[in-house]
Order: sequence, then C-alpha cells, then structure tokens
Amino acid sequence: MTDAMPPVPGFRPDQLEGFRIGVTSDRRAEDLIDALERRGASVLHAPTLRIAPSEHDGELIDDTRAIIAAKPDVLLGTTSYGIRRWFEAADAAGLGQDLLDALGDTAILVRGPKARGGIRAAGLNDVGMSDEETTASLVSLTLERFPSGVTVAVQLHGYTDEGQLTRLRAAGHTVLTVAPYRWRTPDENDERVHRLVDAVVSRQLDAVTFTSAPAVDALFGAAQFLGCSAALVDAFRSDVLAAAVGPVTAAPLLAAGINPIQPERFRMGALIRLVCEHLETQRIRTLDTAHGRVALRGSVVEIDGVRTQLPPAALALFRALLAAGGAVVPRTELAAQLPGSVDDHALEVALSRLRQSLPASGLVQTVIKRGYRIDV
Repeated sequence: MTDAMPPVPGFRPDQLEGFRIGVTSDRRAEDLIDALERRGASVLHAPTLRIAPSEHDGELIDDTRAIIAAKPDVLLGTTSYGIRRWFEAADAAGLGQDLLDALGDTAILVRGPKARGGIRAAGLNDVGMSDEETTASLVSLTLERFPSGVTVAVQLHGYTDEGQLTRLRAAGHTVLTVAPYRWRTPDENDERVHRLVDAVVSRQLDAVTFTSAPAVDALFGAAQFLGCSAALVDAFRSDVLAAAVGPVTAAPLLAAGINPIQPERFRMGALIRLVCEHLETQRIRTLDTAHGRVALRGSVVEIDGVRTQLPPAALALFRALLAAGGAVVPRTELAAQLPGSVDDHALEVALSRLRQSLPASGLVQTVIKRGYRIDV
C-alpha cells in the first residue's frame, strides 16, 4: 500500500480556517473573496478605492476625439479593463469605428498579457509587450523603439503616472492621454475602511491583500485621518501580513518599511495561492504541551485535532501566552494585550473566559504572585 500524495497547497477547503483576511480591492473583489472563503478564511472587505467608470464623462469623449484626429503613431495599452471600457464608451458615443480606423496603422505596445488580450478583443494587434508588466518598463520599451518625435497615445489606468508621461515628453514625443476609468477614494466617514484600519491596528486580521498601489496609499490616508498611521505601519511590520499582487503595488508598502509577500507572476490567482501557502507554512504557531500539541491558526486554536474559535480578547491573551512557550507571562504584560485600561478584576474575567473557550481545561495555569503560563 502506498502513501497518499499530500494535498496541493492552496486548494483544501480548510486550509485557511481560522485566518482573517482583509481585501482592499474593488474590481474583481468578489473573485478574490470567494477564493479565500472557499478555503475557509473569514474575509473583511473594505475597498479603499472605488473605480469610477467614465462612459458619460465628457472629458473621456473629448480625449477620444483628440486621439482619433491625431491618428497617433504609437498607442500604449496598460490594462485590459481600461481598453475594454474605452472602446465601449467610444461605441456608446458613436465613435467606435472611427477609433478603430484611427488606430489601424498605429504601433500598439502593451504592458502585459491582459492588456494584449484587451487589444485583440477590440480587433487590433500589438507589436510588443513590456518585460516587467509595469508602466515604467512599457515607457522604456517605447523610448527604445521610438527615440523621439512621434505622437504617443497613452491609456491611463486609474491614476496618472506623471513621471512616465514626463519621460515621453522629455524625449520629444507628443503625448495624448485617455482615462477610461478613475480611482475614487471613499468618503472619510466610510465605516468599512475605518473597521479595516481598526482590525489591522488591533491585530484582528492575519493578512491584508493589495492589488494596486493607490489602494495602499488610500489605506495609509485613512489611517492618518484616524490618527493611527504609526500603529498601522507597526502592525504590518510585525503581526499582520501584507500581500501585494506585484512590485508596483508593493512599492508604497516598502517605502513605509513594510515587507509584503509578492507572487512571481503578477496575477490574482498567484496572489491567492501565495497567501494560502504563506499563512499555512509561516503563520501557524505550535507548542507541545502537557495537554497535547497546540496550534494557533489565526483565531482558531487546535488541540489534538479539536478546533475552537477564540473571541478577540481571549485570542489576544492566548497569543501572548503561546508566544512565551510555557514561560510565565506577567499580569501587566497580559493586561497590555487588552484594549483600554484593564484592572486586575477585568484581567481575571478575561482569563476565565479564555479558559472556558479552550478545548482543554488546565491549559492556562496561574503562577501565584507572578502571572500565567501555558502548561507544558
């Protein structure tokens, strides 16, 4: 009889059980949330940016007319979604065929495979793709193939990267832009974003996923508005995992001293798989005790195969006790894990509730006049 093959990482329905993950994206958020929940995670969705389509935006139509009139030498396509929205808006304005005709002899360069798919779906073909799937590398490719003096149309994606447009203009190119959609920041009183910030700061999330750099900046802005920027960054540097879909998204995190995980392929599926693998292999805390092997996976404690969900206060206390590895944790240190000012009675009540929540009685021991410890 042969041993069964181990399950493929990222595809077990209980793989993320106990883990709590924040999702900051707006577009395709349902796909990401569904994938995480099917693997057992609890998800807090708070889009820090929303996409504002521009079908009825007069500026979008004016920019489209300008590109049609210019018949640009080069078109830079950056996102599949943006290309699709642009051509849909042009069709709605009665300009669809004019746009296709104007781009018939244009050299089209794309940022990545998805943008290439968008161009082909519109009935056009590209002549090249950037190496790194970034706007910067796309502009570098453009400057390599067209050193100077041509008209370049750029499909913007959510926000304007002025630095890259400046590079094109500095080379002597005439630059036209079109923005099929824009990023819109949430209202400062958006309770979902506030809950996300609070959940990160209080370590009630195990990970937060980011799929765009502006979404990172928007979360930092919300934390600044709430007066907890330093606490947010500290949480990401220590207990809360930041997961970025690629290097462009990771850049503002790295600038803040946060080291996010990133998949090798800048795709949603690769991000999901990496989050699954990282949480399971790096974020499950284990300890052999007198009551069996204890594993803490997010907010769920497992003792010899029996899993129990811990409420926030009990989780904060148990996390500190488990981290001590059986050593005594002073009362003052445990009290510091709870929100607000905690006296001895409140700490005793919280510890009593923790003990009642655990599947093994006696796992948390009192050490008289010193504190508490895990019974190892």
